[in-house]
Amino acid sequence: MLLAKRKLRIETERLTLRPPVHADFRPWSALRQQSRDYLIPWEPSWAADHLSRKAFTNRVYWAQRSVANGSALPLFLFRRADEVLLGAITLDNIRRGPAQSGVLGYWTGEPFARQGYMREAIAAVVHHAFTRLDLSRIEAACLPENAASRGLLESAGFKYEGVAQSYLQIDGRWRTHVLYASLRSDRRGKTDAG
Repeated sequence: MLLAKRKLRIETERLTLRPPVHADFRPWSALRQQSRDYLIPWEPSWAADHLSRKAFTNRVYWAQRSVANGSALPLFLFRRADEVLLGAITLDNIRRGPAQSGVLGYWTGEPFARQGYMREAIAAVVHHAFTRLDLSRIEAACLPENAASRGLLESAGFKYEGVAQSYLQIDGRWRTHVLYASLRSDRRGKTDAG
């Protein structure tokens, strides 16, 4: 399914989710800079040019290619009431064939954290992935001590699946992560026994 033929846009009660465009640079860089200390402990190390226009331009082109070839769904979250950028969510590493799965990643600017925006975005992206992209499994990972992210995933219906040692480099160090997943037809813990 090629999504590039139409404008990709997911609407929720309070949010509009859409891929980044060049005009988003200033709000994105301002929110990332404002939220730097809040985000850095949970993210891969920022490159020296992380907040530069050139790096953002590359991000936009990557988003366009990823949507067009179906390998990822990078979306910015905008509050519908005033079109303020709140953060981003990406369904990445979309695998077809027997896997039919993808990996979810997200961030929220510090001023907008703990207001239910990301839970709303996750619900919308998971629904889109299962109904429009025909995926069967959405995976997510976070640091074990990130109680807010773990609670968010659990409240969004993701189930804990285990631990991955040295899963990602976060803030310059290989870090162990806890793994979660949401399944389109979740039968975990159920049997056919009467």
